[in-house]
Amino acid sequence: MKFFYNIIFFIFVISGKSYAIDTTAKEAILLDFNSNEILFKKNENAKISPASLTKIMTSIIAFELIKKGELKLDEKIIISTKAWRMSKSGYSSMFIMPNDKISVDNLLKGIIVASGNDACIALAEGIAGSEESFAMMMNEKAKEIGMQNTNFSNSSGIFSENNYSTVSDIALMSAYLIKNYPDLYKYYALKDFTWDRTGGKPISQPNRNSLLFRNSNVDGIKTGHLNDSGFSLAASLKNGERRIISVVSGTVSNSERTRESLKLLNYALISSDLIKIKKNDPMLVADFWNGKINKVNLHLKEDVFFTYSKRRSKDLNISIVGEFPIKKSFKKNDELAKLLVKDKSGFTKEYSLFASEDFANINFIKKFINTINFLIWG
Repeated sequence: MKFFYNIIFFIFVISGKSYAIDTTAKEAILLDFNSNEILFKKNENAKISPASLTKIMTSIIAFELIKKGELKLDEKIIISTKAWRMSKSGYSSMFIMPNDKISVDNLLKGIIVASGNDACIALAEGIAGSEESFAMMMNEKAKEIGMQNTNFSNSSGIFSENNYSTVSDIALMSAYLIKNYPDLYKYYALKDFTWDRTGGKPISQPNRNSLLFRNSNVDGIKTGHLNDSGFSLAASLKNGERRIISVVSGTVSNSERTRESLKLLNYALISSDLIKIKKNDPMLVADFWNGKINKVNLHLKEDVFFTYSKRRSKDLNISIVGEFPIKKSFKKNDELAKLLVKDKSGFTKEYSLFASEDFANINFIKKFINTINFLIWG
């Protein structure tokens, strides 16, 4: 027979009223980072040219090698003629020169802040020997992340029929970037980059992500633009412990992609809360019988996050479900119960609860006496 503990947790609401949302972007998605819940989507799996959003994956490849110790930020890369020609062809550039020796640190700033296509090729060649080989690394990583509708054919995002993605995949890639490289992700919050270039005066360029200048909680991510897919933007806003990621594509201007991204991000904060239950919340306890009723501390596998509508927050019911008191022996980390989160509309979340300690036994005589008392008096 199952019994319920209805309990009041020290729930952390991390971030009013709720309203419907839409966007003029042709494709869009809104993701709550910690709960991994999608809050809004529009044509999220439609094929798009990712343009310079491709550069997110270019930086991921570099970040992964840096994390492994196989690439250093102060390591110098020799600039090829191919990389230099990108700046002479009218593409966005950090304006590098042939045979320059440029640090990985500066190339990353050139890619992330200045959106330099020349820096992308230079880094790709420095890492993989050629841009073609680097694109293979990008596709391997995309597959590992779970990007099912994406293919990369170059490191910069210049137009190619074989360079395509979806806003859903880009959101997945963006979340992966932030989760796995939190220290290196800070490059994406830089508002400008001054490059002390060879053969000319230093050149300063602002970050092309206008949201960085519009909202102090925005700390990334990347803009993109191509004629066939319009203006795009992957954005991330961190409000306290809560992070929201938006991706829009198919807007007609920089101002529109900025406005629509900010509208989606604000919608997430206004309409919903991110609710957190700590792994070792002190209210996670259950009764067990070892000759008398005792309490055992329980724990979750990890902190639990879920997103919930603000207007329905009073409807939430959280309980521990199991057969209590627990009479079988158990070891630390054995699953003993479930944490059930539900409301009257049918919303349900269930999480396993594990013993935080071993079964505490007592001697036979004391157990016998306690058992007799329990049978007589209850």
